[in-house]
Amino acid sequence: MAISHLDISDSTGKHINHANFDGGFHLNAVIVSNDFENLEILHRHQLVYKALGSMIKNEIHAFSMKTFTVDEWDSNVA
Repeated sequence: MAISHLDISDSTGKHINHANFDGGFHLNAVIVSNDFENLEILHRHQLVYKALGSMIKNEIHAFSMKTFTVDEWDSNVA
């Protein structure tokens, strides 16, 4: 997956004192890639989950993402 822009924020610290905290990361991501061209949101997210592989099962507890093509990102940022 060719990524043009990536922002990741870690909100794990907000969950440390929760009774069910299992140590997994709580992440929010903005991902820009032309690999998302002509894909619906569901398929974009599936592509990201595939790229994350076993990390999504073993190390990441919660993962929120916004996905954009380069053109969408340029329009969104402008």
